[in-house]
Order: sequence, then C-alpha cells, then structure tokens
Amino acid sequence: MTTVFVSHPQSKLAHYFGERASNALRAFAQVRLNPEDRDLSSHEIAELARDCDAIVSYRQTVGDEALFAALPKLQAFVRCAIDIRNIDLAAASRHGVLVTQASAGFIASVSEWIVGAMIDLARGISASTALYHAGLPVPPAMGRELRGATLGVIGYGQISRYLCTVAQALGMRVVVHDPFAVVAQPGIAQAGFGELLAQSDFVVCLAAATEDTENLMNAAAFAAMQPGAFFINAARGNLVDEDALVAALDAGTIAGCALDVGRAPDQMPSPAVARHPRAIATPHIGGLTPPAVEHQAMETVSQLAEIFQGRVPKGAVNAAEAHRWRQAFGVPA
Repeated sequence: MTTVFVSHPQSKLAHYFGERASNALRAFAQVRLNPEDRDLSSHEIAELARDCDAIVSYRQTVGDEALFAALPKLQAFVRCAIDIRNIDLAAASRHGVLVTQASAGFIASVSEWIVGAMIDLARGISASTALYHAGLPVPPAMGRELRGATLGVIGYGQISRYLCTVAQALGMRVVVHDPFAVVAQPGIAQAGFGELLAQSDFVVCLAAATEDTENLMNAAAFAAMQPGAFFINAARGNLVDEDALVAALDAGTIAGCALDVGRAPDQMPSPAVARHPRAIATPHIGGLTPPAVEHQAMETVSQLAEIFQGRVPKGAVNAAEAHRWRQAFGVPA
C-alpha cells in the first residue's frame, strides 16, 4: 500500500483537512501525520516523510529543493489549497515530482465575508460594539445602504463572478476591472483601474497575487478613491502597500478598510494595519467554513486516488515534467 504524509499541524488537522477526508485517504493509503502542533522545516518533513509516496501539503508547508532532493521515493506533492507559491515548482519538476493544487472551494464563503464586511463598514457595527464593550457612550451614527452604492471589483475570477451576482441582487451597481478577462454578466460594467477607483463606494480587491500586482493598491491608488469610499482586501496582502494604506486611513483619504489577509505570517492581516481605528480585520477566515474546507480536502484525496492509479488528476500543475511519478506508475509521456 502507498504511504502519504499529511503535514498539517495537529491542531489544524480537523479544521483544514477533516475526519471525512482522513478516513477516505486511509481507505487506499497508509497515512502518516505531523506529530507536532507547528509547521515543520524541510529537514523535519524529510525525516518524517522518508519512504512516503506523496505529501499532502498544509498551506504553510514549503516544498523546496532541499525537500525534493531528500526524498527520492516521493512521487507527488499535493497542495490542499489553491495557492502554490509555497512550492518551488521548478525544483519539483527537476526531481520529477508531480505537483497538484485544489480548486477554489471557498467561493461562497469568501463572498459572504465580503458582503458582511461591506455592511459592517457602512453601518459602523464593529465600532459601536467596541464602544459598548468598553462601557463607553455610543452615539447613533448615520449609516449607508448597499442598495444603490457602487461596488468596484478588482479581478474577475470565480469569487468575483459570484460576488457580482450577489451584489446585483442587493441592488448594487457593479464595476469590474480585469485586463485579462471579458465581463459577460449582464448589467456589469467593465472599466479601467483608475476609472473604477474614482467611482466606487466599495473597492474590493480580488486580483491574483503576481509580480505585476505587487503593491497594486499604493498611495496613488488610494488617492484616486472617493474620500467616503471603503477598501476591502480578501485576496492577498501582497496586493497592498500597507504604509500607503495606513497613511490613507490616517489622512481620511478613504473612509475605512476591511482586511482578511495581509503580510503577517500565514497570510494574516498585519497588526500595524489591523489595529487602526478605521480598520476591520479578521484572521484569514474568509474561506474557513466546513463546506469550503471539505471541498478542498476531498478534492485532494481524489487527486491522490487518481495519482496512485497512474492517471493525471484534475489540478495537476506539472504533469509533463513529473518523470519520477510517470516512471513509478508507468504513465506515458
């Protein structure tokens, strides 16, 4: 029977992989678990995963040259998430290791988090709650409705498409910026970056994190927004110049922000931004719901089942270069 090492820290296993996926994996493979309640180094994983055929990668687990070189029997490095920036893909390919990624199972959950953040920002819910908890007077503040407001979405992927539909159902006007996509949804306008910033009441960042989008939201971008507008980031912290965001909040250039991601470890919001009185921050929980987590965990298990039957699974990233896996399972090039 094949052997699979699951790298999730002990306290993360239930939340980020789950019992159903664990049982399904044990049906066709021996499962070896991370014995620690922390992320492991490449050296530690190499020791624990010695003679394993595959690794199921937690989101903080690094797949680097040292790991692939130390595990000559490893056939596959299976990422239980969509983001594979923690993997040195070139190194995996050099060693013939197959790399896979899961599809987005958190489309609805992240979209709902964004809607909740917009309502919170527009109605001052968190601010009022904090005052009540502190035993301070809470003056009634005039709120704003989502109905009739303009939502500007940067990036037009799966989450964006779902969010746009929900926003339209709430009576919002929707504008999208994505130079690599054509917006076909009825009633949604496609605009340039600056045009979107200038007319949106809520600017939601859902673009992919790449070299080209590093610090996409910088001082110039925040200055182009309406003074009463809110900024929401549910994508990646790399998209935001955090010093520029704090400066814009301090100066009142924008009315506030909501963040579920940032440049802190594990993609968490950075404390310097999260503690700002005009900011709402959550610890990267947008996709943390049972259906979202189970979608990706069960897809990961399905990928492993395909891999061990010598079939290229959905989500394979470097199947053509995975010569070690192809040779082990007799998969033709």
